[in-house]
Formats: sequence, structure tokens, C-alpha cells
Amino acid sequence: MHSASPLAIGGRASCGIAIRRNLALLIYCINAITESRPIIAGRRRSSPSQNRTARAPEPAKEAPLEVFGTVRQIYPSTTFAVELENGHTVLAHLAGRLRRHRIKILLGDRVDLEMSPYDLTKGRIVYRYRAGEARRS
Repeated sequence: MHSASPLAIGGRASCGIAIRRNLALLIYCINAITESRPIIAGRRRSSPSQNRTARAPEPAKEAPLEVFGTVRQIYPSTTFAVELENGHTVLAHLAGRLRRHRIKILLGDRVDLEMSPYDLTKGRIVYRYRAGEARRS
């Protein structure tokens, strides 16, 4: 005689997991009855008051600096050297919205940048001006 495989018994290979799960539910019900507490149907979850911990309020993010510049050099991976109005050159990458809409940036394009106040050498290109388009306010 041969021993029965899990597939022959339960119809699926994870039969042992189902047995363990049912055994855990049975133990939970027995404990609930002996401790005279109600049996909660479904998953056991802790109360919402136990999940919440006292958190310190996070400080507000500092707003990015909006600056205007001109693309002076193109690097791989949609990275550009952008010369700002004040003469400084920063390394800027293309914002996700421009990548998603496949906006092409070429040498000499006028662009709007967002820069973090913490690192003034890097920025994110958020808008490309069309030829002859006036600057946004």
C-alpha cells in the first residue's frame, strides 16, 4: 500500500496550512470560552486605540525655490546643466510629469526649476517654455 499524498487528501498541496489554521482557530475559540469573552468572527485585530502611538507633529516641509534658467549641457539619464539667471550653473533632472508626457528638452531651452533650499547645486526641471512663450508668474 502507498501513503496518500496531500493532493489526494485535500485536493491541494497546502492542506497542512489549512489544518494548522483551523487548529489555531479552534484553540482561540476554546480559550475565549474558558475566559468567558466573546468570540470575534474574522481576523483578530487589536483595538484602534492600541494601534495609535503618540507621535510628535512633523515639521512642515520647506517650500522649494522656483528659479528660471537655460539648458547649457545635456548629460545621460535626462540630466542637464542649467544656467540660472544669476549666472550659477546647477545640475537638474527631469521631473516625473515631464518624463511621463515625454517632453523633450534640448540645448538652449528655457526651463523652470525647483530647487531644495538645502542643496543649491541640484534641481528638478518642472516646466519647459515653448519658443517665444512669456515667462509664467
